[in-house]
Amino acid sequence: MFIDTHMHEMICSKDSFLKLEQMVEIAREKGLGAICITDHDDMGLKEYAEEYAEKTGFPIFVGIEFFSLQGDIIAFGIEEYPDERIPAQEFIDLVKSQGGFCFAAHPFRNNNRGLEENLRTVRGLDGLEVLNGSTSVAACQKAARYAQELGLCTMGSSDCHVPEKVGVCATWFPEEIRTMEEFMKALKKGGMKPAYYEDGSYHILEVQEYGNGYPEIGF
Repeated sequence: MFIDTHMHEMICSKDSFLKLEQMVEIAREKGLGAICITDHDDMGLKEYAEEYAEKTGFPIFVGIEFFSLQGDIIAFGIEEYPDERIPAQEFIDLVKSQGGFCFAAHPFRNNNRGLEENLRTVRGLDGLEVLNGSTSVAACQKAARYAQELGLCTMGSSDCHVPEKVGVCATWFPEEIRTMEEFMKALKKGGMKPAYYEDGSYHILEVQEYGNGYPEIGF
């Protein structure tokens, strides 16, 4: 199944123009099996998202995009998170202490929000976002090469803030996932692959080929 693993809803991400109801509607239209709300430094939507998921029967998993001192990191499976910026390694350690999963968001985006070369020094990251629908293709391809070099899981996400970006990239999971417990188990098991939406359907990306410049895709 396909899950968009990095999305922003307007209640807690003030730079988003998306309501949860709209996100679910578009996700269903595109064939996503679930979505993840990863607001900026905030998990305040968790209770509402859980209620809406139960009401609609559409899985919604809430994580966080935390802006560490070295760059953005997506985390799932945590209850506690800092209320101020801290070093990336400290945040990763905090995630791990809670049994969570984390990956570097858009590590080579040219706005000082990615971990960039810090990827080589931090310890404990589970994955890298190698497809980000709001980041240049060149930056995503570089992330794909680093993921291979470092042996990290490869993730795909839209990083959507507007309707037209919902689901443009996603992550393929080999199993069906309905609950947060199943989601965490699948993340830790691995085997995910990035995917992109084109011509009405999702296409799984082979990371090695993409890191070398193929296929030529846009999002």
